[in-house]
Amino acid sequence: MASKTPILLLKTKSVPGDAYEELFSSPPSGPSFEPIFVPVLEHRFLQDGMTRRAVEAFTSLVQERRGEESDKWPFLQDVPVYSVGPATTRALKAVPQVPPLQVFGEHTGIGDKLAPFILEHYGEWYKDRDVKPPLLFLVGEKRRDVIPRVLTGAGLKVDEVVIYGTGELQSFAQDFHRRLEETADRPRRWVVVFSPSGCDSMLKVLGLIDEATGKAKLKQPDRTTLIATIGPTTRDHLVQTLGYEPEVCAEQPTPEGVWRGILRFSQDLKE
Repeated sequence: MASKTPILLLKTKSVPGDAYEELFSSPPSGPSFEPIFVPVLEHRFLQDGMTRRAVEAFTSLVQERRGEESDKWPFLQDVPVYSVGPATTRALKAVPQVPPLQVFGEHTGIGDKLAPFILEHYGEWYKDRDVKPPLLFLVGEKRRDVIPRVLTGAGLKVDEVVIYGTGELQSFAQDFHRRLEETADRPRRWVVVFSPSGCDSMLKVLGLIDEATGKAKLKQPDRTTLIATIGPTTRDHLVQTLGYEPEVCAEQPTPEGVWRGILRFSQDLKE
């Protein structure tokens, strides 16, 4: 592993397989990477004793009620289900529903694109109804409002239900510091950030925060630890709240988007 560039992924590793690990372990071109997962978030229930995130809570409900209702439970054969990305889509398609759930929107990758897609798709799906049924929007405690804002602005009713809350793991700073120590001898390493949560701790552990101002210090030209964000929300948090401009912001919030951004940055350094 010593010849590979460490890439610290600030997220919990997905199971049974993680797309980030698969891509960065064997990229189609460019440098080889050593993926290292450093979990940042813990999830806590907020409603009705549900201790899982939205898809997990729904799956549990289907399993618990199966056999108590009609064979058609949970009555979603003809209801569109929308998902913004591949990980959530895979989880939804694994829900033990017969026939399987009809999931749409995976290709959009971000809420700004999913919202207009839902408007068009939902309108066509229920084109024979004068009044469209409301949309159930299952969310976490921290989220952007772009999807409900666009949908309600177009006249659709949205029932927003907060399923889970998130917070930074108490062990994150210590775990991140340990991983940095383990890779301190490498000529370069990347840190990939997936949400605003944990950004402050991350920069503090990297020694990039000025304690007097609470803002990032000026970048050193010879720095060896570089930062990439999954998308503009996390980048804007780093820039606007902490005064740090990450080296890369993925154009698409996917493993491929992050990889392409890092590859492009690395190529620009060589030119």
